[in-house]
Amino acid sequence: MKEELSVLVQAQYPLIYLVTSEEERAEQTIATIAQTKSKRRVYIWTMTHGIVEYGQARTQTQHNTVSPEAAIEWAIRQREPSIFVFKDLHPFADSPAVTRWLRDAIASFKGTEKTIILMSPVQQVPIELEKEVAVLDFPLPDMSELNQVLTNQLDASRTNRRMATETREKLLKAALGLTRDEAEKVYRKAQVTAGRLTEAEVDVVLSEKKQLIRRNGILEYIEEDETIDSVGGLEELKHWLKQRSGAFTERAREYGLPQPKGMLILGVPGCGKSLIAKTTSRLWGLPLLRLDMGRVYDGSMVGRSEANLRNALKTAESISPTILFIDEIDKAFAGSSGSADSDGGTSSRIFGSFLTWMQEKTSPVFVMATANRVERLPGEFLRKGRFDELFFVDLPNPEERKEIFRIHLSKRRRDIARFDLDQLVKVCDGFSGAEIEQALVAAMYEAFAQDREFTQLDIIAAIRATLPLSKTMSEQVTALRDWANQRARPAAASVAEYQRMEF
Repeated sequence: MKEELSVLVQAQYPLIYLVTSEEERAEQTIATIAQTKSKRRVYIWTMTHGIVEYGQARTQTQHNTVSPEAAIEWAIRQREPSIFVFKDLHPFADSPAVTRWLRDAIASFKGTEKTIILMSPVQQVPIELEKEVAVLDFPLPDMSELNQVLTNQLDASRTNRRMATETREKLLKAALGLTRDEAEKVYRKAQVTAGRLTEAEVDVVLSEKKQLIRRNGILEYIEEDETIDSVGGLEELKHWLKQRSGAFTERAREYGLPQPKGMLILGVPGCGKSLIAKTTSRLWGLPLLRLDMGRVYDGSMVGRSEANLRNALKTAESISPTILFIDEIDKAFAGSSGSADSDGGTSSRIFGSFLTWMQEKTSPVFVMATANRVERLPGEFLRKGRFDELFFVDLPNPEERKEIFRIHLSKRRRDIARFDLDQLVKVCDGFSGAEIEQALVAAMYEAFAQDREFTQLDIIAAIRATLPLSKTMSEQVTALRDWANQRARPAAASVAEYQRMEF
């Protein structure tokens, strides 16, 4: 991105929109480009101080340039090669006067070595300027920049200056995804907490990183204690995942394998879709980030929703390889193709941005998405190439129900020989894995209230008192099965083998 910004400045682009929340780091980059490449002066505008030349005291502001209109007019009147950085101009994007002055500046700057850079954490480009502006995302610090932050911290503390290469690499990878300022604070916190910076402090950095990721409420760092073996059945899906457990290693790249893009898991609610997604994190040894699409949408400001999604995806890319988990994606993108009237087209733009990112991303971010209602998903989303595989998770068959009972009973009691699993399997025909677990919990509550151990009869009574989803929503389940029969890969091994025999 720095190279791209430098090229645009040297190519005399009059207007550039730089999307970033790291003002100081972006300013330093712009100043370096101005000094080493284009030999231009750099001026910074804020609505609190007006225009000030970069590196000068704020008291040396240009007279009467606090208003954006006056500041742009002042920039137009300058004759020498310059870069004018306007911070947080987006609240004035709807102002006809500001938009007109920017268009005047673009016309005036053509053929000159003058450039306006609009710097803001929110991308909000007026429609009048869409054909004139070049939009760039300022990336988060890479390993080399974080290495400089870590070195500065070690020099300041005068300890561990000769850190082992492996320890340094772990501390740097733990901070990937943070801004430069956040990384500085995290390293200082680890230094203050332990009085040193060693491999043992990696957990301190990671714990703080998780809090920083959670702070915006859009991405959630998930830690799952369960392993993939705690999921009953779904052997075909498990086999697919285990085959790709080393897909993000350097050995896989040397072998010539492409990086997996993602997978979509369709199925009946309560059949283990979310759990399989979470346990894949442990199987692959990768961090798991859950993207809350409900919190992406923000109607408080035009362009805020798009900025939320862009920042979340940028954070996921910065700490890759990682798994990006989107639960019930059918609700997030339902009706996005026809929602322009209700939300000003925000849903359509969000959907389009996400599709473009999925198609063009080169970073190792594996998207794991789950859905219950396939008819709600736009057709473009299911096109070949978006995901590596589309799995269908049906209601558990008898063998899977038996395994589910065995798993949940073993979690709660050491001795499960007193239970007749075959009888339980027959009684709960048509139940999902979640419904089986809840019936078992209900049986335990019944026995606990009577101060005794729960029995086979308690479980059967709880099952018979439950009306499963397969009966209350039989039409929906049947329609989903019919759709998936020819379009999705079955997650259960027995069904997959049966379909292969048919063909």
